Amino acid sequence: MRKKLLLSIIAGLLFQWGYNQNPVDSSQNENILLFTKTAGFRHSSIETGVKLVKMLGEQNGFNVTHTEDASVFNDSFLKNIDLIVFLSTTGDILNPKQELAFKNFIQNKKGFLGIHAATDTEFEWEWYGKLVGGYFSDHPRVQEARLEVLDKDHPSCKHLPDTWIRKDEWYNFKNLNSDVRVLINLDESSYEGGKNGESHPIAWSHVYEGSRIFYTGGGHTHESYDEPLFVKHILGGILWCLNRENAIE
Repeated sequence: MRKKLLLSIIAGLLFQWGYNQNPVDSSQNENILLFTKTAGFRHSSIETGVKLVKMLGEQNGFNVTHTEDASVFNDSFLKNIDLIVFLSTTGDILNPKQELAFKNFIQNKKGFLGIHAATDTEFEWEWYGKLVGGYFSDHPRVQEARLEVLDKDHPSCKHLPDTWIRKDEWYNFKNLNSDVRVLINLDESSYEGGKNGESHPIAWSHVYEGSRIFYTGGGHTHESYDEPLFVKHILGGILWCLNRENAIE
């Protein structure tokens, strides 16, 4: 009797061990590194954005690893990552060795997506500025503005109205990369404080050194991450970067 009980316990432990080792077969899912390190201003909406990206991963079959530890920017770790997302990062967040690993990642034809303050990051690194598409200059108060959706073919925009009215913190930019594909333009006549003129891109994409790059300037407010249109805008950008643009209706 004791022998049977012992064998039953061992079998149960072996089953549990096997379950813990492989709880989910995610081998076919893409892996996203969600990075939110800040070395300057920190947005209180970061945590809200993290919850959204994780939820989108659960709903759309990609794995999300969230960290603020820059040491993961090494070739060994990044070889298993398909897309890096900078969510409202600020300041100088990578050292030279980590920058090199990031550059290798991009040159290996992976993907990068920036949200809001990703353009308020790594000002001294010209390569990054061209990658993300431009740098933050300043911004007026949070207010409603009119957005002109220019490219309805892009999966981040195909669900949007031609004119999109929404409230957020609207960045002015400097050192804009003229090679990007502008997806959405800000109508500066619709709000106060715009400084880029008639051509004021607020969302764009491009292919940079072989990698798909997407940036959206929205995402300052907590409410942004509950807006159905904005949520689908981010999801479309993620899926485009993962080369899954046909996966969104």
